[in-house]
Amino acid sequence: MEQYRSQYRGKNILITGGAGCIGSNIVKALIEAEAAKIIVLDDLSAAEKWNIPAAPGVTFIQGSVLDEEVLKRAFSGKLDYVFHLAAHFANQNSVDNPETDLTVNGLGTLKMLQYSHLTGVERFVFASSGCSVYGSQAPLPLKEDFVSLHLDTPYQITKLLGELYCNFFYNYYGLPVAIARYFNVYGPGEIPGAYRNVIPNFTYWALHHKKLPITGTGEETRDFTFVEDIVDGTLRLGVLPGAVGDAFNLASEKETRIIDIANMINEITGNPGGVELVARRDWDKITRRRASIEKAKRVLGYEPKMKIEEGIKRVYNWIIENHDKIEESARF
Repeated sequence: MEQYRSQYRGKNILITGGAGCIGSNIVKALIEAEAAKIIVLDDLSAAEKWNIPAAPGVTFIQGSVLDEEVLKRAFSGKLDYVFHLAAHFANQNSVDNPETDLTVNGLGTLKMLQYSHLTGVERFVFASSGCSVYGSQAPLPLKEDFVSLHLDTPYQITKLLGELYCNFFYNYYGLPVAIARYFNVYGPGEIPGAYRNVIPNFTYWALHHKKLPITGTGEETRDFTFVEDIVDGTLRLGVLPGAVGDAFNLASEKETRIIDIANMINEITGNPGGVELVARRDWDKITRRRASIEKAKRVLGYEPKMKIEEGIKRVYNWIIENHDKIEESARF
């Protein structure tokens, strides 16, 4: 175990969105780090309770970050760390439901910051999105000091809004905040479904011998980052002093073409369906994504380890192992 994780031993921690892919893997890591109490707050609108690791110190609260009674319960005991991952997720989802996106990602984040400030948490870690705040015209590799005001979806806007609220609470109230800018996270724990990411959905469709739909030409690239690497970076943000008041890219620092992802998945699954090209979505103007992680390496000691081929195999194995539950839970 990395030495920094020992700082979580005996601590009380709240994870919003803790039933999702990133959140459930953070719970797993904190169980291994011997945290005293881990509270998972999730409304299960985009996740399943069975995805939360079970352990004596884990408490599950079903509810929304907008619900005052739920928040009072979550913050009723002394909390050391808060990881705010709950969100109205996905670009297309925000285009389809912009008011819900603003309410959950804007007001929900504000409420979480208010409760964290009033109860004196030691660190508030906000899950932002490197695929959001940089816009579609930023120079590569994407660096933390470049942020665009010309964004393409409500989700991108509200993720930037969340960062701005974090900065306000840090600068005005002195709340120790740290911001993680995630890039194309994938891995075990993400249940396939509408608005979900390409790797779990492609794997699910391939196992059903369907053509894999590529929006665009397939030459588009993304910086796919395995969830265990994301967890490592996120937990570093929770305890390392240099993270306070700043934002960090958590990424693989590698570009991978979507067509290559599809071909890998079809090969692993033995899918005879192949691929099909479909129209690019109106909002999707990003053709390439690659982050710089120089800052995270220098300040946090962050060093992603998972290679994309092995990571996809891990997703495939997880879906196979949880086949029956995923068939019941997949929301297309």
